[in-house]
Amino acid sequence: MSRSSLKKRGGKMHQFIIIDPDLCTGCETCESVCSFVHDGEFNPINTRIHRVRIEPVFNIALACQKCEDAPCIRSCPEKALSKNEETGSIIVDDDKCNGCAYCIRACDFGVINLHIETQNALICDLCDGMKEDFIDPEVGKTEPQCIAVCPKEAIALKNVEQIGEETRIDA
Repeated sequence: MSRSSLKKRGGKMHQFIIIDPDLCTGCETCESVCSFVHDGEFNPINTRIHRVRIEPVFNIALACQKCEDAPCIRSCPEKALSKNEETGSIIVDDDKCNGCAYCIRACDFGVINLHIETQNALICDLCDGMKEDFIDPEVGKTEPQCIAVCPKEAIALKNVEQIGEETRIDA
């Protein structure tokens, strides 16, 4: 990502949900809290973060990767998806979404699904769409709830520069 593209967004770098596979145990706490803060019920079907288990011992959670070209947005015939230019998050307009699932097929990472009742697309919004009634006052709204409640601290919010620095260190 070039510095000029950062300037176009007002100098702010988009942040991404990053999971450390060495720490993730696959406990699904992130999925549960995600569905709860958005819908008021623990239902991993209606989550915006997804636990992936590769047998025998590899676990990781995946969330929206905020693609630069966002094929999910381009594929939506109802124009129900847009990108928040400040955060990079993909926003779903529930009034426009008709549940056609084109965005699901367009997502290279398989992190979009449909709400079991409303049939609207579910995409990680970094908890921007949390309902205030469901937020734990001790945790607050300072960070995505999956990060706040992960018992192994396997989930973090990082920008492109932080990810790049860590990749270079590991290399």
